Amino acid sequence: MSIPPPPGPHQPDPAQGPSPVPDPYGPPPQGQQPYGQPPQGQPPYGQQPYGQPYGQPYGPPYQTWGQGYSPYSRPASVNGLAVASVVLGVLCCFPGVGLVLGVIALVQIRKKGQSGKALAIAGSVLSSLGLALWVLVLATGGLSDAWEGFKKEAREDSAFSVAKGECFDTPGESLEGRAYDAEKVPCAGEHEGEVFGEFKMAGSTFPGDSAVSGAANDKCYALQDLYAMDTWALPEDVDVYYFAPTRQSWRLGDREVTCVFGNTDETATLTGSLRADETTLDSHQIALLKSLNAMDTVLYEEPEADPEDDLPGYRDWSRDVHDGLGEQIGALRAHSWPAKADKPVAALLKDMEKARGEWAKAVTAAEDGDADTFYIHYGKGYGYVDGPSTVTARKALGLATKRPSYDEDYGDGGGEPGGGELKV
Repeated sequence: MSIPPPPGPHQPDPAQGPSPVPDPYGPPPQGQQPYGQPPQGQPPYGQQPYGQPYGQPYGPPYQTWGQGYSPYSRPASVNGLAVASVVLGVLCCFPGVGLVLGVIALVQIRKKGQSGKALAIAGSVLSSLGLALWVLVLATGGLSDAWEGFKKEAREDSAFSVAKGECFDTPGESLEGRAYDAEKVPCAGEHEGEVFGEFKMAGSTFPGDSAVSGAANDKCYALQDLYAMDTWALPEDVDVYYFAPTRQSWRLGDREVTCVFGNTDETATLTGSLRADETTLDSHQIALLKSLNAMDTVLYEEPEADPEDDLPGYRDWSRDVHDGLGEQIGALRAHSWPAKADKPVAALLKDMEKARGEWAKAVTAAEDGDADTFYIHYGKGYGYVDGPSTVTARKALGLATKRPSYDEDYGDGGGEPGGGELKV
């Protein structure tokens, strides 16, 4: 059983039956105004009611939006530092920077009401972990080991992955200037270069091409005597070259200078190894060559000016030659020579003793300021160098006996001083 709704406005009485459908062209129902006219008691449309201020809209004001709500609200911007922090944290390249950016981002987010708090926290955490890892690696030396491993691997993959004692070709290129490729080949056959030494330069800043060349000239020629101890055996058309770091490779940690033997003729090659050291010589050959090369090193330190212009410099240098001869005479006498070399070495020692006496007189003449007398003893002191006794001793021990050529011949008892620069 349904209960009808109570009678109300515009609702028909149930006892009267259903309401008829209104006629749109007939008069309006009772209690309603005709179409286009305002309700009873209200002024016509477009007129203000009596007592209503002019300009005041009719009826109550429109309902305003609720407190704190805007129909045109925009989303909060993401903090850029938070994004940078998480990126650096993931990459782990600058963990300290990532941590600082993350902290700054959290402060800015709180003040400006920006979004990205989760990103800032994540970036700070990842950067902290990365920073801790860097500290651990540095403390244990792992970074140094990793860098050395990287350089070793890079060297093995490099075009110049040739080591001491190895020979190579530079296809289509020359040993002078820049070379970009080096192919390792056997030393027994023809080749363009042979590596005889290498050393590393120090410093964090590239010193310049001139400084690199100067260091290479000084150290490569010194390393030459350790690799090719029998300098007389070097062909005259062989010279010293080197591979050195450039400004660009220096930035990547390249500090190595590679010393190389090459032919002075760019169109010619070398054949066979030039190595003559402890790996190829016997103990007697090494003993003689060490003494002879040690004296050559002292003699090469001769002052560049003429004795008349630098007698004090020649005095000090002559004293070094005198003392060097004393040391090498003692070393040669202390060595036990084979029977075939006893007499030849004894004859060489006799000439070295005479030369030592002449250098002592040269020192005295320089101290007295007597350049003419100095010249006389200077020439006689050079008399034993590469003299007949040296050739005989070399021959007895199976070493090269062909004297190398020099810029100028040494004095033979009163001659002019020689430069002493070996042409190789």
